[in-house]
Amino acid sequence: MPVQAAAVPPPLAESARLAPLPITDDRGKTVQLAKPPQRIVSLLPSLTESTCALGLCDRLVGVDRYSDWPASVQKLPVVGGGLDPSVESIVALKPDLVLLSNASKVAERLESLGIKVAALEVKSQAGVHQVLDKLGRLLGVHQAQGADRVWRELQTGVADIARQMPDSAKQVRVYFEVSRGPYAAGPQSFIGETLTQLGVRNVVPADLGPFPRLSPEFLLRAQPDVIMLGNRSMQVATSYPGWNSLKAVRGNQVCTFSEQESNVIVRPGPRMAEAAQLIARCLIDKAPKAPASGGNR
Repeated sequence: MPVQAAAVPPPLAESARLAPLPITDDRGKTVQLAKPPQRIVSLLPSLTESTCALGLCDRLVGVDRYSDWPASVQKLPVVGGGLDPSVESIVALKPDLVLLSNASKVAERLESLGIKVAALEVKSQAGVHQVLDKLGRLLGVHQAQGADRVWRELQTGVADIARQMPDSAKQVRVYFEVSRGPYAAGPQSFIGETLTQLGVRNVVPADLGPFPRLSPEFLLRAQPDVIMLGNRSMQVATSYPGWNSLKAVRGNQVCTFSEQESNVIVRPGPRMAEAAQLIARCLIDKAPKAPASGGNR
């Protein structure tokens, strides 16, 4: 199952641009622009990617240090980390809009300097659609050529991959570690929802939330059939108590994603179908032929 990178649309034609509409961001604040923004700074990789997917990559004038897709954004000025960027560097770029996470510490200061700010963050697939819709409205993008198109392509891509999943890779019990902590992807997260769409079972209980922090001993109790880890998580996971005694470890049923692959999977945005392909490839390669019965099933 080859992994096809998400395509980056060309700059949006003038005919597809509309007057921006007001939105309510994740802070509960109304954000309204007098005209479509021409100079955008993005402080969250998923928002950088979504802006580009809407055909407005050419409006970006600065990004956070983790924004690296599409390749063209790697040439833009970097203003620091998403949570605590350099306000001076942002101001120097003269943006008419800054996109950031609700957890960012600079929103109020930027607003005090007269800079428009929109805080948008995603934890579920529905959130991906909502953010694309809000971005499209705020940036003045025609829905049929913007958010609706991107969302439709995402859903179609994931559904196509799900249909191709062999029976041998379905109903296995999966643990996906998002980052060291360990922080795992619960069923309510966008990653957990992708696992469900692919027909597998998440060992993380839904009542723990989208991305719960778990104890390393959780894995010993859960005994998943397949373990999925980002490259950085792998370096820590191997030191977890009882790691080498896990059935999945003994059976070589562990997928360690590269940093680039991890970035695709853990960023909720226009590359969700590509993320589903990466997860599906892992499942097809690592799923046991016959999942063990009993235990925590």
